Amino acid sequence: MYISASSSASSFLRASSSSLRSRLFSSPSISRAFAASPPTFTGYRSLNFSTAVRSLRSVPRWSHGVDWRSPITLRSQISAVAPVIERFQRRIATMASENPFKANLTSLPKPGGGEFGKFYSLPSLNDPRIDKLPYSIRILLESAIRNCDNFQVKKEDVEKIIDWENSSPKQVEIPFKPARVLLQDFTGVPAVVDLACMRDAMNKLGSDSNKINPLVPVDLVIDHSVQVDVTRSENAVQANMELEFQRNKERFGFLKWGSTAFHNMLVVPPGSGIVHQVNLEYLGRVVFNTEGLLYPDSVVGTDSHTTMIDGLGVAGWGVGGIEAEAAMLGQPMSMVLPGVVGFKLSGKLHNGVTATDLVLTVTQMLRKHGVVGKFVEFYGEGMGELSLADRATIANMSPEYGATMGFFPVDHVTLQYLKLTGRSDETVAMIEAYLRANNMFVDYNEPQQERAYSSYLQLDLADVEPCLSGPKRPHDRVPLKEMKADWHGCLDNKVGFKGFAIPKEEQDKVAKFSFHGQPSELKHGSVVIAAITSCTNTSNPSVMLGAGLVAKKACELGLQVKPWVKTSLAPGSGVVTKYLLQSGMQKYLNQQGFNIVGYGCTTCIGNSGDLDESVASAISENDIVAAAVLSGNRNFEGRVHALTRANYLASPPLVVAYALAGTVDIDFNKEPIGTGKDGKSIYFRDIWPSTEEIAEVVQSSVLPAMFKSTYEAITKGNPMWNQLSVPTGTLYSWDSNSTYIHEPPYFKNMTLDPPGVHGVKDAYCLLNFGDSITTDHISPAGSIHKDSPAAKYLLERGVDRKDFNSYGSRRGNDEVMARGTFANIRIVNKLLNGEVGPKTVHIPTGEKLYVFDAAMKYKTAGQGTIILAGAEYGSGSSRDWAAKGPMLLGVKAVIAKSFERIHRSNLVGMGIVPLCFKTGEDADTLGLTGHERYTIDLPSKISEIRPGQDVTVTTDSGKSFTCTVRFDTEVELAYFNHGGILQYVLRNLAQQ
Repeated sequence: MYISASSSASSFLRASSSSLRSRLFSSPSISRAFAASPPTFTGYRSLNFSTAVRSLRSVPRWSHGVDWRSPITLRSQISAVAPVIERFQRRIATMASENPFKANLTSLPKPGGGEFGKFYSLPSLNDPRIDKLPYSIRILLESAIRNCDNFQVKKEDVEKIIDWENSSPKQVEIPFKPARVLLQDFTGVPAVVDLACMRDAMNKLGSDSNKINPLVPVDLVIDHSVQVDVTRSENAVQANMELEFQRNKERFGFLKWGSTAFHNMLVVPPGSGIVHQVNLEYLGRVVFNTEGLLYPDSVVGTDSHTTMIDGLGVAGWGVGGIEAEAAMLGQPMSMVLPGVVGFKLSGKLHNGVTATDLVLTVTQMLRKHGVVGKFVEFYGEGMGELSLADRATIANMSPEYGATMGFFPVDHVTLQYLKLTGRSDETVAMIEAYLRANNMFVDYNEPQQERAYSSYLQLDLADVEPCLSGPKRPHDRVPLKEMKADWHGCLDNKVGFKGFAIPKEEQDKVAKFSFHGQPSELKHGSVVIAAITSCTNTSNPSVMLGAGLVAKKACELGLQVKPWVKTSLAPGSGVVTKYLLQSGMQKYLNQQGFNIVGYGCTTCIGNSGDLDESVASAISENDIVAAAVLSGNRNFEGRVHALTRANYLASPPLVVAYALAGTVDIDFNKEPIGTGKDGKSIYFRDIWPSTEEIAEVVQSSVLPAMFKSTYEAITKGNPMWNQLSVPTGTLYSWDSNSTYIHEPPYFKNMTLDPPGVHGVKDAYCLLNFGDSITTDHISPAGSIHKDSPAAKYLLERGVDRKDFNSYGSRRGNDEVMARGTFANIRIVNKLLNGEVGPKTVHIPTGEKLYVFDAAMKYKTAGQGTIILAGAEYGSGSSRDWAAKGPMLLGVKAVIAKSFERIHRSNLVGMGIVPLCFKTGEDADTLGLTGHERYTIDLPSKISEIRPGQDVTVTTDSGKSFTCTVRFDTEVELAYFNHGGILQYVLRNLAQQ
């Protein structure tokens, strides 16, 4: 069991007492409460506390027999608990009340005698309402019962969850403590920077900096930094990794420092795999057994696709980096008890239909249904037709269909996968025994009890057909048979999510060029990037080996991918390489240019690397709408590559097929892909493998030993990582000359007194947006444009353009990231009257400036700013810089039609006010141009603000309208009062 050291104010908020609210939000009152009342200290779970502290030292980090204590390059073991935690334990042990559910602590016997351990038994509560709960809600219930001390987690919270059917429609708030936290390096670097900065701030506040330590296991996988610089080469992996280390040596050294400076943190080095596949195949426990206490695995991660682990029956979802940092420090997560959509699957996929086709279909259905802020739970007889990898593919794209989770309860398929991936027989037996005993296991061989869901959807798997999604959004599904017609529609349509507005007379334009001496040509729709990439698909052997079979058939028939198509293969783990080699498929992929380029996100995150200069010039000089086809999960404009305006998501086999065709302007049912070696036309049907062919190769090539050997090797690091020298010490020595790691300004001049509510008066509109502004628009992760404010900053500090790296790699430097905020070259700001790009109008002067320059002009003049936006503001990756950046630019509020879940939470966490227009209203219907000045009538005292209350917004032009303030919980109000979540946590820890 892991100790959780949460702040007292949060616990008081749990009480939600109106008499307490006014006291909670001011520092002097908190101080008095600390002095006068024991319960205002940190609360701990009420089981044996000395055992709990010991468990932090002794809990096994892995769930499958690898001796994690032996590695020399990673953290060899979880460090001894900091003395400050021991002091907390001694002070708190007598304060938290006993767990009121201790009588429900039940022994779980082993079949051969003895016991696996003890667990909090849901059946022993004898409450018939629990039997109807969705499995995903049962995990929340178990957590609340296990952590209940009537302090941090109250009996009333447990009752809310048990009564989920009645309470969830009321948007009630509950606390949740995840078992662990998962990070990747793009989001992990700023998280560790913040923790290092918080240690400094703690010192300045006169408190103990060692209070800043993760109190739950934290796993950080470095997978977002590798770029596709070298392709079509047997040496591509090594060459790209060398470049990765050259660019990121400072970042990697910082993370290696963090793994030694902070307790309970494990860093998996570059070249190991994609975080979600490593989580699925290795890190996921499914059930924890900590010092004899059994409980379900659960995780929050700083990557939105953390949901992939839901396919393994582990409750996991993405949160912002700032939320994750608070969770690491023991802050209980406050969440609205979600509704659960029951998604029934029946039937069987047709021959040749892939899991990617299924997930794109599910994504479109759920987007249409509306599942933002909800769990989706899959069930039905069709579940038996889906492999664990297929389930993980569907769970992975939860952010694309908008759900918090896409959950697959544990069943026999899950257990088989655990054995396949090297988890020990004893571990799997314990998992099954625990889940069966606690009514969390689904056995489809037994009659199924009817469960209650908030709403229902159903899909016959036989109705799924081959498809893609694009050209600009993951939920814009296009059936393969309609692709050519849809493409021509996109050329005709006005500029938008499904349009490029290419005049008819220019649609057949041909751009001729020379590719390394070879005559070549591009047209609208020509494929210039074909990437087998991303966590969504590279964990699935059926689609990966299916891609190999397509390549094999094409080679045998004499088809060859054109040399100017940038092809790449980036597996999610070393296991993929092993089974591609075992099956013999890798050689055929290599022949088609799909050599392995590295182990990481690559093209899907925008690390696609440069196109050949001749190709780039042909596109730019002739204004060609070039296409990328990738097996990814995100295809937002400007994300994959600046020069590919059309980006389609497709299964790995389809990626190979479109690479062979060289264009998306093709009807695969009627038109040949190319001409074979015998001069005959080759059609799609000639190279497409059957489901049976794929299954045979999977059966013979994917072996348990591959997983075991891969993850034994992962703990040994690699020579480049092992040779990194890092500083010692618990406080970081900031280098003022560094352009990668910079001390952020969040805690400068911070005092123990919270600043209180900040009003918004006479603010200018910095940007006026339409719908679907993503975090890629707000805080791009890709390349740094040569003329941008960030480029200017780097050049002034002696950084050559070739060494700019990406925005994502520089997230440890707030100076770069503030300049990179709203720097996406495809962003559309209504203030620019149709012009596309990262600029805005400085309203007082009428100047057209880069967004950063305009924001600094407002800040220098002491003028606040707001942002106007449409629906789905902040969709996409769970990118905390999309909230940190606007805060540093001086943005005080965002008024939108709707927000993506994580981004709204991140805005609150950074002290920015999120507001929603009333239904049916937006900036256009209200006649707002963005040239007005805005005043938001927020109460001046935090005690007078209620979650979800209405406020009036007025403009200097005389307009007035009502908005809903999107502080959704009492805890979020406390964060706002303190200026942000990290400030809130710091003040409370400092006073303990």
